[in-house]
Amino acid sequence: MSISYPDYQLDAQLLTPVLAILDAHQDPYLKQGLVAAGCVVKLAIEGKRLLLGLVYPYPCMTQYRDTVMAITNKLAVLDAIDEVECEIDFQPRVYSAITSVAPIANVKQVIAIASGKGGVGKSTTAVNLALALKAEGAEVGILDADIYGPSIPLMLGIPNFRPQSPDGKMMTAASAHGISAQSIGFMLGDGEAAVWRGPMAAGALVQLLNETQWPELDYLIIDMPPGTGDIQLTLSQKFPVSGAVIVTTPQDIALADAQKGITMFNKVQIPVLGIVENMSFHLCPECGHKEHPFGTHGGSKIAERYNVPLLGALPLNINIRESMDNGAPSVVKEPDSEVSGIYREIARKLGAQLALQQVKSTVSISISDDE
Repeated sequence: MSISYPDYQLDAQLLTPVLAILDAHQDPYLKQGLVAAGCVVKLAIEGKRLLLGLVYPYPCMTQYRDTVMAITNKLAVLDAIDEVECEIDFQPRVYSAITSVAPIANVKQVIAIASGKGGVGKSTTAVNLALALKAEGAEVGILDADIYGPSIPLMLGIPNFRPQSPDGKMMTAASAHGISAQSIGFMLGDGEAAVWRGPMAAGALVQLLNETQWPELDYLIIDMPPGTGDIQLTLSQKFPVSGAVIVTTPQDIALADAQKGITMFNKVQIPVLGIVENMSFHLCPECGHKEHPFGTHGGSKIAERYNVPLLGALPLNINIRESMDNGAPSVVKEPDSEVSGIYREIARKLGAQLALQQVKSTVSISISDDE
């Protein structure tokens, strides 16, 4: 992807106040003004109409309208401007934290969704997060990395898909709800299990990743198998991962395993972009009373301990489970629900964390070069 450089066609007398106003508008996820964040790529004037071009490094399409309205109201104080015409785009760069591994063809960034143990809703989070990123304007794929217990085919409602290989070398990916998908589950019969030792499973997974003909993707979500054993470590070192998300519940035992997941990624120098706390609370459907059946503030405590953000907390909600069982995840089945809103918020935070990580990585490289 080519980098967009600023194209400012305003005289200095107008350019200075316009840039000041735009930079005073703090992006809620990048925690910077729009100019400092590099989002302002075009400024021009036609009569008293300002032509503004913004490019975001993370997907936030559902926020475009509010952003334009807020900026327009702020720019309206300038006598030289009566109208603002704003174009907004999303352009992620190709980025991997593992520079020794070649990028995947057509894939810009790879996000590993992991947990230290099973049963915390990791796959549910991975699928809904992939769909939330799509809803925010990104092109997204998902790879089911759980060789022994693939669940993505059922969760996406496409258990009968079978990959094709037109050229005898590359496999086609499935498509569901606007995202691409690949899983060993697409190649196994009903009730059939992959009975392989660790190295064979890891090898099969690397093949799934590299021999799938992925379409042009901004993000490829990897639904990692639970645990922190040899397979997970191998995958972390052989995939061009950009960053990881740890899924946990507030329970002490889940938090202890989540810490192991964070430690594993730290050892292989993959940045942990944040924590997602599943089953955080339960709202009584009758009276609205909030209960915490698995404890409180577990996710925020572990996030604080390891200095990573808490991306979001999701409720214990029967609709989330039922929608996955039916192959119609919450984000597509009930796009206007509170749960879907939480997933989209997590998606925006995750995309922004990845963008900030790239800046941090670039700065570190520059400092090393200077030394």
